[in-house]
Amino acid sequence: MNKKDYYEVLGVSKTSTDEEIKRAFRKLAKQYHPDVNKEPGAEEKFKEIGEAYAVLSDPDKRRQYDQFGHAAFEGGANGFSGFNAEDIDLSSIFDDLFGSSFGFNFGSSGRRGRNNPTKGKDRLVRMNLTFEEAVFGCKKSLNIDLNETCLKCHGAGGFGEKTCNRCHGRGTIVSEQRSMFGIFQTETTCPECNGQGKTYSEICSKCRGTGHVRENKEILVSIPEGVDSGYQLRISGKGEAGLNGGPNGDIYIEFVVKKHDFFERQEADIYLEVPLTIVEASLGCKKEIPTLEKNVILEIKAGAMSGDKLKLKGKGIKIPNTSKKGDMYVILNVITPTKLDRKQKKLLEELGETGLDDELIFKNFRKNL
Repeated sequence: MNKKDYYEVLGVSKTSTDEEIKRAFRKLAKQYHPDVNKEPGAEEKFKEIGEAYAVLSDPDKRRQYDQFGHAAFEGGANGFSGFNAEDIDLSSIFDDLFGSSFGFNFGSSGRRGRNNPTKGKDRLVRMNLTFEEAVFGCKKSLNIDLNETCLKCHGAGGFGEKTCNRCHGRGTIVSEQRSMFGIFQTETTCPECNGQGKTYSEICSKCRGTGHVRENKEILVSIPEGVDSGYQLRISGKGEAGLNGGPNGDIYIEFVVKKHDFFERQEADIYLEVPLTIVEASLGCKKEIPTLEKNVILEIKAGAMSGDKLKLKGKGIKIPNTSKKGDMYVILNVITPTKLDRKQKKLLEELGETGLDDELIFKNFRKNL
């Protein structure tokens, strides 16, 4: 079943600001909140709205969605995955917008218990590469500070676990509240156990009850051939530690590639400007030029003009995760002499008196006059 466009779900355009998206979500969420709207399908509509907002309110997810659509979150497409609509904590989204007093209770299909295993947060980092490192691939070390599971308490945060007396293990307390919509049953985080549903007779001294410690990690990254600025590489399971035994998040590395001194890159193709003298352009010549792998001899036919483009098939950059390569294009640039000695001027004047068509002789450099 095809999913609806997230922008259409919220009734906003692709150029909408973060504030416009938030306002649209706020309006629709109040309209379709199950405690307000008892019509069939309201709860599913509310979840659909929450899913759309979870993506469009996150800059990284929104950028991926704009580029790849729903495929960005399916099966690791284009190096990005890990999003699951079922993992959205709609209550946390609602709390961010309206405060915890506007709680709701969907039972098993709504708020996820804080004791459930939860995947750790993803991290996005940027890595600088030289032109050669990006083209040919390489291995580089990444140093990053991450939350790791505390080994002393194994992530529990303390010792002597017992069920919270106030919320009886639920992690939330339920109360009734009056609002403009009437009387609502609201859920708020239990202040006694901070939503964990349990307390400890002794708090872990190493992590101070958080279950995590901050550590610097060195990760060896294998960078594939052909990456470019903006390309993201996903390193699965190396992100922030999960909660309650949940899996680690992922690390996304976004590359920033330094420009080359004389090669210009356009996606998988590269361009090289080759200067020619008037004589070389008029009579033709053979020029030794560099490519990404080695120098080659390029044959240039007589009568070459500035701007002529010669194609070297398959001499470009490898497309990541494929066996295909781009092409190399040589752009000819005929150099017009600016200083001529007496002998050179005389030779050109004699050449002009031979009756040869000026357009044929000098067409390759007149554009520069």
